[in-house]
Amino acid sequence: MPIREAVAADWPSIWPFWHRIVAGAETYTWDPDTTEEAARALWMNPAKRVYVAEDPAGTVVGSAYLTPNYGGPASRVANAGFMVDPDHTGRGIGRALAEHVLAEARAHGYRAMVFNAVVETNPALGLWTSLGFTVLGTVPEAYEHPRHGRVGLHIMYRALDRPAG
Repeated sequence: MPIREAVAADWPSIWPFWHRIVAGAETYTWDPDTTEEAARALWMNPAKRVYVAEDPAGTVVGSAYLTPNYGGPASRVANAGFMVDPDHTGRGIGRALAEHVLAEARAHGYRAMVFNAVVETNPALGLWTSLGFTVLGTVPEAYEHPRHGRVGLHIMYRALDRPAG
């Protein structure tokens, strides 16, 4: 699956699934009413390395970003975000994006990756644990899930200087 750095012209392809996922309020802590302008500034921020996954026809079917989670002396701990078009889930796109971003993080000198708020009902939780992420802690009942009510937010971690598992 081709994965490449995103360019500004990719945003019109990312926005429809970005909006659908965030508006669904099941996996991201961002405001479901985020405007397209605010979403673009958030996702396509120049401080982030943004990637897109394409299907064989060249259609953007997923996107991810890589950025420092902290600043200063802790700037070698990465953070990332991932979205796969809901019409294309179950095809390994999320795993391919995750493996690509983990490799990019290592190549850019990050020593670890942290996810600050993984909704504990997020279907991608199995993917993250299979890739070596562990739950450091959970903020109980921190997220108002539209179907499950109050659920926790996991803080997840993975060292990048050793293989998963």
